[in-house]
Amino acid sequence: MPSQSTVFRCMLSSMVLVGALQASAWAVEPFKLKDIRIEGLQRTDAGTVFASLPFRIGDTYNDEKAASALRALFATGLFRDVRIEVEKGVVVVIVDERSVIANIDFSGLKEFERDPLLKSLKDFGIGEGQPFDKALADRAEQELKRQYLSRSMYAVEVVTTVTPQERNRVNLVFTISEGGVSRIKDIRFVGNKVFSERSLKGLMDLNDGGLMNWYTKADRYSRAKLNADLETLRAYYLDRGYLEFAIESTQVAISPDKQDIVITLNIKEGPPYTVTQVKLEGDYLGKEEEFKALVKIKPGQPYKAETVAETTKAFSDRFGSFGYAFARVDARPEIDRAAGQVVLTLSSDLQRRVYVRRINVAGNSVTRDEVVRREFRQFESSWYDGNKIRLSRDRVDRLGFFSDVGVETTEVPGSADQVDLTIRVQEKPTGNLLLGAGYSTADKISITAGIKKENVFGSGNYLGIDLNTSKSQRTVVLSTVDPYFTTDGVSRALDVYYRTNQPVNSQGEDYKLITPGASVRFGVPFSELDTVFFGVGYEQTDIRGELGLPAAYRLYRDQFGAQSDSVPLSLGWTRDGRDSAIVPTTGRYQRVNVDWSVAGDSRFLRTNYQFQQYFAVTRQTTFAINAEVGVGRGLSGRPYPLFKNFFGGGLGTVRAFDQGSLGVWDSTTGAYLGGNRRLNLNGELYLPLAGTGNDRTLRWFTYLDMGNVWGEQEALTLKSLRASAGLGLSWISPVGPLKLSIGTPIRKETRDRIQRVQFQIGTGF
Repeated sequence: MPSQSTVFRCMLSSMVLVGALQASAWAVEPFKLKDIRIEGLQRTDAGTVFASLPFRIGDTYNDEKAASALRALFATGLFRDVRIEVEKGVVVVIVDERSVIANIDFSGLKEFERDPLLKSLKDFGIGEGQPFDKALADRAEQELKRQYLSRSMYAVEVVTTVTPQERNRVNLVFTISEGGVSRIKDIRFVGNKVFSERSLKGLMDLNDGGLMNWYTKADRYSRAKLNADLETLRAYYLDRGYLEFAIESTQVAISPDKQDIVITLNIKEGPPYTVTQVKLEGDYLGKEEEFKALVKIKPGQPYKAETVAETTKAFSDRFGSFGYAFARVDARPEIDRAAGQVVLTLSSDLQRRVYVRRINVAGNSVTRDEVVRREFRQFESSWYDGNKIRLSRDRVDRLGFFSDVGVETTEVPGSADQVDLTIRVQEKPTGNLLLGAGYSTADKISITAGIKKENVFGSGNYLGIDLNTSKSQRTVVLSTVDPYFTTDGVSRALDVYYRTNQPVNSQGEDYKLITPGASVRFGVPFSELDTVFFGVGYEQTDIRGELGLPAAYRLYRDQFGAQSDSVPLSLGWTRDGRDSAIVPTTGRYQRVNVDWSVAGDSRFLRTNYQFQQYFAVTRQTTFAINAEVGVGRGLSGRPYPLFKNFFGGGLGTVRAFDQGSLGVWDSTTGAYLGGNRRLNLNGELYLPLAGTGNDRTLRWFTYLDMGNVWGEQEALTLKSLRASAGLGLSWISPVGPLKLSIGTPIRKETRDRIQRVQFQIGTGF
């Protein structure tokens, strides 16, 4: 029971509160209200006050209504003080308005932009035109300090100056002394014997000095980053059998001037353990052998926590495929310290089988619900299937419209066998401005650009415009793709283009190939990774100009005319098994495309195959290979049209050679005409940039390119291959992916044109 003193304090508090509310309105006998007057208003509209009053003219006024009126007016936050007086049947409400913030300014601001800070303060109720409150101003100071602490600026000082203005307004000035960035001076380990301090530091994202800290900010202390590093250290030891590893304490010390930080980690390694047996306990639906096949850790191997976690997840996923959404699988190690051995027991608890009642979509402010729902393979009112749910999540993620996709499972209240699924997405900008540039002594700077917008108006459709302004190839392409042209997932792509192609010519003659055209293409998904494309198009090629026209073009024009029409049928196939489209580390990508012109002046068959493979050499190193083969031939007794030739050299083919400069060469005019056969072989090794730790957004790479283009009368030999090597920088910058390469030819011919520096960049908007 509460003590007498506690009861007394509660009674006293209640009396004070009632007294405060009724002090300005002495107890009066109830009476009929004749009039209401408001006094003291300067900016606040009288209607705001009247709307808060619980009585009107003609009502019966009493002390209870007076107390309610005081509470309501104070709750608006507009007034410092409110009193109610009664004069012969008239209620007079006397208010003292709070000051209003007229202007907010900052002094000494360098680290942040002004507008984000104003927005942050507005969330705390501090903004221009809002009532001023000293308590809120104090909270605003703390919020500003928090913003600086998030950037490791622990010496920051914030002082608020309030300047009264006319009409009961105030100006706020936050004077900020930013100090400087507090940097990690040293990271120390105590208790480590098996692994060196240098090795353990290499696992952490935080560091105590690095060449690239100006970019990675890895020497700026963050509690969240430190916690993540501690989990990385723990996982590192547990994956090597150190089951009893523990981080006993973490000390973070800051120097008196708040500029240097020292982190000390006290760890206990313990001995390593080897697994001697793996046992199953619980209900496995009579499929013990099937589950045993999912066990990824074997007797005789060191205990690996990551492998054990993969096994328990595989068990849970397998149970989920049978409808047991809440199945629990626990890994219980039984340790024999004397022998350094452990027996692993995997215990299952199935709970109950459930089915999905409803599927909800959350977080999509732009993208329509149907765009997300049509990717789902788990259906409502069906048994819960973990495999289908994971597949659905992956399909939504592969749309590329969202930076994060997650699925939440919640039980339905009052039902033991139903769950609701919520797929929660976080949208990201889906527009891209693609830029590419190259430099050569002949063309100087050439630029390619493209404006692409996926998920137009939240429909999931694609719209793009590609431009090329180089001297040799000028292109305008308008493309649109409807990924769900039919409800079964058949896509439709429309392309309209206008190309001007002027082959590289050492004499700079002004002849051109003008090609307008259009095509429609449909894509049919045959599996989660495979899509087959087919379509039809129409294009017309006009050979214009006379001076400097290569003999091969002149002969073709004399024989078949200046204009050539073609109606190509297209057939293609793609399979994308990469783990990421932006920074892939593992997986394979393949693409085949066939164009078959069945009508018109030009009859030909043109095929192209591309293969990419990515290997994760280490956690920080990736090796990638790319191979591309193209072949074209004429049909119906007609030669292969020159204007459908492949070109090589430059970005995407053999770097360090000028764009489009490989292939058949006209000795009279110096023009490069390409060829009907093409081969590209590319290898890249991506390596971490010194000082960036585990950051994959900034890496350097070395490359080796080989390839060439051959005409119909040329022999395809290894001796004729061109080759180049070099190095470059790959950066997923705040404005998009950027790739810069510098190379030199290692196999070339005298007439080859060289382009050593090339780069391309993609910018999100």
